[in-house]
Amino acid sequence: MTTILVTGATGQVGRRFVPRLLQWVRPDETVRVLVRGEESARHCTGLGAEAVLGDLREADDRKRALKGVDDVVNVAAAFRGVPDEEAWAVNRDAAVALGREAAAAGVRRFVQASTNLVYGAGRGRPAVPEDQPAPESVWGVYPRSKAEAEAGLAAVADLRLVIVRLAFVYGEGDPHLPGAGRFIADWPAHRRLQMVHHADVAQALFRALRTPGIEGRSYNASDDAPVTAWDIHHLNGTAFPSANADAVDPDPWNGIASNLSLREGLGWRPVYPSVWSARDAGAL
Repeated sequence: MTTILVTGATGQVGRRFVPRLLQWVRPDETVRVLVRGEESARHCTGLGAEAVLGDLREADDRKRALKGVDDVVNVAAAFRGVPDEEAWAVNRDAAVALGREAAAAGVRRFVQASTNLVYGAGRGRPAVPEDQPAPESVWGVYPRSKAEAEAGLAAVADLRLVIVRLAFVYGEGDPHLPGAGRFIADWPAHRRLQMVHHADVAQALFRALRTPGIEGRSYNASDDAPVTAWDIHHLNGTAFPSANADAVDPDPWNGIASNLSLREGLGWRPVYPSVWSARDAGAL
């Protein structure tokens, strides 16, 4: 029997990844989730997962969740709208602690979900996994906490780490895209945002979990066609701000990350190559 632990199972990524993972695993494999609430635990067990009640920030809860685990997929994240200290505690401190404990327990693969925001600006081209993270403060502590988690996990001896850096995740009712107007309010019409659909995030994480011989590598999960601020306003049914009509984007490659390593190394192909294909399929 093999047990796969997934953290963050009730978040926007986890709640869409876990049901797919349950469909993809073999009959002799168990999917275990670490969740904080009994209602969440009942929901996950109803799907077919094994649930452990606890908080990722608590050492005893992590220990119980890791007991007998073979692989870990850490998608837990504290994102926008949380206090900075919570973001650091979840995104960096708990992730690195989980990695240390997983290595000590002999876990054979640790998949860390990160963000393409760790790259920062100023490269003059799409970011690639080999680039050194240099997150910008304009996005708050989220990308910095994720970048420090990556560094902390990479420093853990004997941790068989694979990192998947996610672009702007959307789809299947996720409020992320409808809420995008808040942070693109001052963007010029032509500034681009790179996205990735939940269906493609799930298959990227699964391939990172399954593909042999990729320990120590990082991959970018992003679709093939970044969309402009103008497009996002159109998708959300909002008017483009007239005050931005003459605005100029100083760095057209900021936030754009190449997915070639995922395509060429793991055989990944996006189900939804662009937000337009997802819209046409009714998958927004």
